[in-house]
Amino acid sequence: MRKWWNSGVMFRWSVVVFMLVAMVIVALPLPSTAGEPTAAMKTTIDEVLRIVRDKELKQPAKTEARRHMLETVVAARFDYAEMSRRALGAPWNQLTDQQKQEFVDLFRTLLTNSYADKIETYSGEGVEYLNERTEKEYAEVRTKVLSGKTEIPLDYRLINKSDEWRVYDVVVDNVSLVNNYRGQFTKILRASSYTDLIDQLRKKSDKLKAP
Repeated sequence: MRKWWNSGVMFRWSVVVFMLVAMVIVALPLPSTAGEPTAAMKTTIDEVLRIVRDKELKQPAKTEARRHMLETVVAARFDYAEMSRRALGAPWNQLTDQQKQEFVDLFRTLLTNSYADKIETYSGEGVEYLNERTEKEYAEVRTKVLSGKTEIPLDYRLINKSDEWRVYDVVVDNVSLVNNYRGQFTKILRASSYTDLIDQLRKKSDKLKAP
């Protein structure tokens, strides 16, 4: 059975979530060009940081509650349905509503399980907001992650739905998370079937969740 996941994808997704925590650990000023998309990201990041810094939530007995709170905050900003549609590509249009919801749920579980343990022990570095670009209902917030002597370009791509900016892709060091997954999903669909892809999604999510 062909496997579509790799360590590079998991690493990039971990970086995405790490950066949600890291962006305000060092309070760098926003650029003068910052607008609603950047402000929206900062709102989410501030809330993530509040949870991570909460001493009471760091207690072992609060691990699950803390994790649930973090996932809820991230999910409020990330449009998993849009990410799923773009990651699956053309086959998405052939799915029933029930199949679409199943795919979104599995894809979201895969992503959240891949970063759940890592974010609990993360001690972030600083991030510099560079600029943002907007075109109609789309926007891109560009940042630069500062980690020691390393600088990692990290761009958030957002779409405005019902007057709310939601993330539909993240580009880490010029590599799109959505495009990376789409390439791997396409390979398995060509070699096997959609049912096989769903089965692998479920098994991989369960494996990441297992202690």
